[in-house]
Amino acid sequence: MIVSALLTSVGINTALCVLFFTLYSILRKQPSNYKVYIPRLLAEGISRKKPFKLKQLIPSPDWVAKAWNLSEDELFSSSGLDALVFMHLITFSLKIFTFAGVIGIFVLLPVNLWGNQLEEVDMYDFAGNSLDVFTISNVNSGSNWLWVHFLAVYMVSGFTCFQLHHEYKYIASKRISYFSSSKPLPHQFTILVHSIPTSSSCSISESVDSFFRELYPSTYLSHVVIRRTNKIQTLLSKSKNLYKRIRQLRSNSTQQNYNHGGGILGLFGSKKDDLIDHYGKKLEDIEQNVRLRQAEASLIAEEARAAFVFFKSRYGAASAFHLQPSINPTQWITEPAPAPKDVYWPFFSESFMKQWVSKLVVIVVCILFTISFLIPVVLVQGLTNLKQLEILFPFLASILSIKFVTQIITGYLPSLILQMSLKLVPPVMGFLSSIQGYISHSDIEMSASKKVIWFTVWNVFFATVFSGSILHQLYVILDLREITSNLAVAVPAQASFFIPYVATTGWTNVLSELFQILPFISSLIKRPFTKQEDEFEAPSLAYHRDVPRILFFGLLGITYFFLAPLIIPFLLVYLCLAYIIYRNQFINVYTPKYETAGRFWPIVHDSMIFSLVLMQLIAVGSFALKKLSPASTWTLPLPVFTLLFNYYCRRRFLPIFTAYSAEVKFPATLIVFKYIFQHSFLT
Repeated sequence: MIVSALLTSVGINTALCVLFFTLYSILRKQPSNYKVYIPRLLAEGISRKKPFKLKQLIPSPDWVAKAWNLSEDELFSSSGLDALVFMHLITFSLKIFTFAGVIGIFVLLPVNLWGNQLEEVDMYDFAGNSLDVFTISNVNSGSNWLWVHFLAVYMVSGFTCFQLHHEYKYIASKRISYFSSSKPLPHQFTILVHSIPTSSSCSISESVDSFFRELYPSTYLSHVVIRRTNKIQTLLSKSKNLYKRIRQLRSNSTQQNYNHGGGILGLFGSKKDDLIDHYGKKLEDIEQNVRLRQAEASLIAEEARAAFVFFKSRYGAASAFHLQPSINPTQWITEPAPAPKDVYWPFFSESFMKQWVSKLVVIVVCILFTISFLIPVVLVQGLTNLKQLEILFPFLASILSIKFVTQIITGYLPSLILQMSLKLVPPVMGFLSSIQGYISHSDIEMSASKKVIWFTVWNVFFATVFSGSILHQLYVILDLREITSNLAVAVPAQASFFIPYVATTGWTNVLSELFQILPFISSLIKRPFTKQEDEFEAPSLAYHRDVPRILFFGLLGITYFFLAPLIIPFLLVYLCLAYIIYRNQFINVYTPKYETAGRFWPIVHDSMIFSLVLMQLIAVGSFALKKLSPASTWTLPLPVFTLLFNYYCRRRFLPIFTAYSAEVKFPATLIVFKYIFQHSFLT
């Protein structure tokens, strides 16, 4: 009966479509012998002329079993510690919402349902009832049944903090074991120095050598100054394209000789051999030109005010990083060197002032982008209110009277518009973070993750809850005296929006991750304009897109578990699908481009703490609004305890994610040579 009521509120046809999409996706067979996805299959099928097999399109549950049986060690060895942390975010959320779901569905939902604050509930006509009768709003004011919600808030808060501590401790231990068991890496013994002061008497290279040789005579090894070598990069890209052409011609000639016995009359084979020789000579000329340019760059190329400084031990590099090198904090700025594959070059030569200005500009642009995004949010709010729509557009009155149209407009269309608008947010935030002065792709992605999280919380949660202009929203949120009561009034009223939002946006996103529809369409569009010999590069998971999405659904679940428990089953379905699908993607689709060794987890922890505190403040206001003052008073210490717990975790675990430990020893003695560092960072 509850399901029928929900189907009516969301839209029966919409729910059936999502349900069919879910079942088909679970049975959809992923490629077993290719660690790729559809665009790569398309590329390999055309270039290698693989025979098409109809059974690849027949649904099969084999990939589900393989993803389910994947162990943590196998996931770690194939995709790295970041993938393991991402999956722990999903399993952590599953534990939290399974516990909260048992309390919410079997305890809180009946209490909410049997209240009569709103209206009398017709037990034989659930489909005709509003979703509000399943929320805390239906419980009578001053009722002792509200103490059940009070206990539920304490129980879920305690269980969530316990799980947060357990996960933080576990991932910190995995990070420590990762450093202690892995081979020594060059960037662990290297720091990056930028904003190096210039001198007319000596070059930047001489300044770096004398500066660090004087400060760290026993641990300093060598350095490499960053030079601007745009011409060399152009030559290298040309040589790469020529190499691809030669390899493609050789593979085609080999296949043709095998199929046709040396070509047709021996003509085509000779032409290909001539082309291979021609491209080979060009490649040799470019190689000589590159060596000449490199020799010139080491002598006359413009030196950037940045350098990699190498040390004999990791302890020496850590000491040089943590100690302030100069009395002027804007000069000789040091930071840990990123891994060679993680380096982001554009901001290496920028001064302290340019980086500071770029960060300020990014903050202003983010604020303006956040304000401008209120346009689709206001449109979504208008679609959820049909009376307001009829007032604004009187000619739609006859259309809005049709039940099917009403279900689509109020149940599915708002979430669809919001979802399509949110697709733009991760790329935009990634671009803004890239011009903020970071020197590694991982730092850019973590910064973009934080921006996307707070953008989503503000524009999807608060903008939907507190409808109105940006000034009205700021006034409501910054009014600390009334913040709890405002939240208690506004948040439960939007349960009828966020439950369909999880069912449509959440399920659709995670299922589109399995099908990879957009990359497939993009590959079809790009293929006529690209060369056939171009290799397909396996993608990496966009953490700044998927981590904020899961964290936002976690915020909705924690916030609404006692207000509208009916949201929990939809979140559990989403998380179960995500658990299977992302494990499959890590096996067959994604390949890691860099390794942060779990540095995304502090972002997860802080976001969950924010969700807990927000839920507890809403509980304080809800109990006060329901005229149960003792429960409101006894809930006030809960945010304080949560913040104290967060302070403890930051002091206990966060340093492990920001610096290396001196106690961690490598399994073998490290012998470092200068050319190892130069080859790792500069090739």
